[in-house]
Amino acid sequence: GSLAHKDSMGNGESIPAGEVQRMSAGTGVQHSEFNDAKDAITHLLQIWIEPNAPGLTPSYEQARFPVEEKRGQLRLIASADGVQGSVTVHADARLYAGLFDGAQTAELAVAKGRKVYVHLVRGELTVNDHAVSGGDAVLMHDESSLTLRGGQQAEVLVFDLRA
Repeated sequence: GSLAHKDSMGNGESIPAGEVQRMSAGTGVQHSEFNDAKDAITHLLQIWIEPNAPGLTPSYEQARFPVEEKRGQLRLIASADGVQGSVTVHADARLYAGLFDGAQTAELAVAKGRKVYVHLVRGELTVNDHAVSGGDAVLMHDESSLTLRGGQQAEVLVFDLRA
């Protein structure tokens, strides 16, 4: 399905599967989200990341990240500096998305003083040495790397956050 978004800043978009929308409410905005697909089920994952400063001007951004850029690898989709076409978040955070099946693997170096939160949206996956299923999450502290392997139709989000 797809999700419809409307807000008091005048934005109104349909967000199809695979797209990412970033909205900063900042000093205040009213918004609504609803199923935009009359004959389909819409699955939404809404994530809140605390900003690094209060009172930001409300803003909105949306981007599409093709499946090919996520298959068997971690694709940066959100970051503080908007590098690699990622949406910009007002926080010391990097968010990656990946799709894994079979022998595909990915590694991510984790800098000292960082933590990693892994959310498996669907499927099966091994996160370091922990087997996880759709809906599961793993929070890692004091790890120098993250390894994803053994995916079975896995869709995963990885958050690199300040500890």
